[in-house]
Parts: sequence; structure tokens; C-alpha cells
Amino acid sequence: MRLYNLLATALLPLLALAAKKPAASTFDTYSSRSFPIEVDESSYDAITHAPRDYWTAVLLTARPAKFACQLCREFDPEWKILASSWQKGDKNSASRVLFATLDFDNGRNVFMRNQLQTAPVLFLYPPTNGPDATGSGKEIRMDFLQSQSAEQTHAWILRQLPSDPATPYPKLVRPVNYGRIVASFMILIGMFTFGTVAYPYILPVLQSRNLWAAVSLIAVLLFTSGHMFNHIRKVPYVQGSKGKIIYFANGFQTQYGMETQIVAAMCT
Repeated sequence: MRLYNLLATALLPLLALAAKKPAASTFDTYSSRSFPIEVDESSYDAITHAPRDYWTAVLLTARPAKFACQLCREFDPEWKILASSWQKGDKNSASRVLFATLDFDNGRNVFMRNQLQTAPVLFLYPPTNGPDATGSGKEIRMDFLQSQSAEQTHAWILRQLPSDPATPYPKLVRPVNYGRIVASFMILIGMFTFGTVAYPYILPVLQSRNLWAAVSLIAVLLFTSGHMFNHIRKVPYVQGSKGKIIYFANGFQTQYGMETQIVAAMCT
């Protein structure tokens, strides 16, 4: 009997190790991946099916060149910046938001199911249970009439999410563009080198009284002839009437662009 008890006690750790671990939730499974998650039809259905206690932002797009979707290709890097920035700033996935991308080649049936004729389209699926549940859990749609920036899309998503001062949502942080920094530095070095070499030749020109007299004369003619009036009011250059071209406007409250040039030539 004692031997049986000893064997049972020795087997307890082995039985504990052999016990199956509880299955991870859908959110835990996908939140551990790099955002935005590239999904297909099956994984799209997995992260958007009900019930769910998390938010899902899915970009339906068509990036390959064969689809000629310029907006898709323009927004793709902005979407990646937004999703990656959100994941880095969301400690322990406190906001419970998934970011995913579904390309047309991987989700034709999803496009047909949602009756989409254009791309890209952003769907935001709210939770169906939990404290932030919206009841039906119907998706919120964002259409792209023009190119969107990561900042604009980030602001749109924040407007849909519930406000909670205790757990602020991640801010958008763009990665440092080292290529632009190096390019700007090289341009500055080039400008400095050019200025150093050309200085002996440029200085006499800048000190020329004739040059500054010509510049002053042009400025006087522009301002006295009404150029600023035309620029502010955006007046027409000439006007047509009964098959004729009119260069001078009637009255004292308006004028045409050609009239300004004629007055300037007369003053010269």
C-alpha cells in the first residue's frame, strides 16, 4: 500500500505536466503577431466573428500593380506606420485592438460579401460582449475619397473608440527617417561648399548698385501698377465681349491683369 502511495505521489508532477493548457483566446493568438496582421478569408472570419470582446480594424485593399489602385499603394505605408506605432505604444494590449490587412487576392469572397466595388476600405469591428460592447457589433466603415495620412486615420479610429481617461490610447509616433536626415546633411554640405567656392564671384554681383536699382524699380512698378490688387482679388487677365478683347475694366473698383502690365510699361 505504501509503495502504491509513493508511486502515485511521484507521478503527480508528470500528470500535471501532461495536462493540457487552456486554449488561447483569438485575441491573444493574433495580438502576439506583428501589426498589421496579413490575413486571408479564414483568419479574417476568425478575428471578426462574434462573440468577441475586442476591437478589430481591418483594411481591405488591392495593392498589386495589376489592380491599378493608386490609393491602395499610397496608403499602405501609412497604415503600417499606424498599426506598428499602436502596437508599440499599447502596453500589454490594454486597448484590445487588432490591426489587420486583407488583400483582394487573399479575400475575394470577403469583398463580394461586403459588396465592395472600390478599395481601400477600412472596417472597424466593435466588441459584441464585454464593457465596450455595442450590441449588434456592426462594423463601422471608412471610405477613402482621397489619400489619407496615418494621422487622419488614427484620429478617425480614436473617434470611434470609447473614451477612457484611465487608459489613454497610444499616440501615433512616426519612425525616424534616417535617409532623409542623411540626405539633408549632404545637401547642407553641398550648399556650404558651393557658397565657399562661389563667394568671390557672387559678392561683387550682390554689391552692384545697378542690380539693386533694377530690383527696386521692378518692385515699385509692381506695387504701383496694381499687381497686389490682382493677386489678392484674382482678377481675370483679359475679358471678352462681343468677339472683342477688353484690356481695361470699367470703373475704379476693378481691373484686369493685362491692364497692370500696360500701366507698368507706361511708367517705365
